[in-house]
Amino acid sequence: MWRNPNNLNGPFNIYSYFIGSNPLTSVNPTPVFPKINKTAFLSPFTYIVGDVTIRKNTFVGPFVSVRADEGSPFYIGSNCNLQDGVILHGLKNKYFEVNNKKYSIYIDDEVSCAHGALIHGPCQIDKNVFIGFKAIVYNAQVGEGSFVTTGAVVTGGVTLKPGSFVPPEAHIDTQKKADSLSQVPKNEVEFAREVQRVNQEFPSSYSFLFGKDRCTCGFSF
Repeated sequence: MWRNPNNLNGPFNIYSYFIGSNPLTSVNPTPVFPKINKTAFLSPFTYIVGDVTIRKNTFVGPFVSVRADEGSPFYIGSNCNLQDGVILHGLKNKYFEVNNKKYSIYIDDEVSCAHGALIHGPCQIDKNVFIGFKAIVYNAQVGEGSFVTTGAVVTGGVTLKPGSFVPPEAHIDTQKKADSLSQVPKNEVEFAREVQRVNQEFPSSYSFLFGKDRCTCGFSF
């Protein structure tokens, strides 16, 4: 906790998040605790439960919910960013298979999920993908380097080919629609790269700001 020394009655900051095993249910009868790399950073008011893996230098913003209490496991790769208000959840017994292992949600390296995005399993998001503000990805595979823009929906079991551009508010729910998408414009590629560049600095910078040794969740690897 930080308290203003000149005003002992406030204001003050509380650094708080919740990390825990999934609740025991008929769907998930075995408790599994998240595995979070020590170089990841969890912002205040983060909520992470269940069989979740978070790899190196990933930034998890405030009010992010990663809830592997129904569908699981979740995998989040290195140098990703889950920005403020992002939600991850999954349906029971629905999977994508990656490297001979089943995942409810699989997010590869250097993926950006912008403010308010919903990532719902089953889904697979490949490397260097940008998921825009309040976009939804559910029951879909998003190919490497794709760009899903503000308010767009990708669902229906579709597979986006690498480098696909989903326009604002588009609803991609058939493979025919997915196959008709154009490639990501150069300016959006540059924007996604800049988002990645900035967010990859956040884990170490915020750790220094809070005076913490990165994740500090006690269950890092």
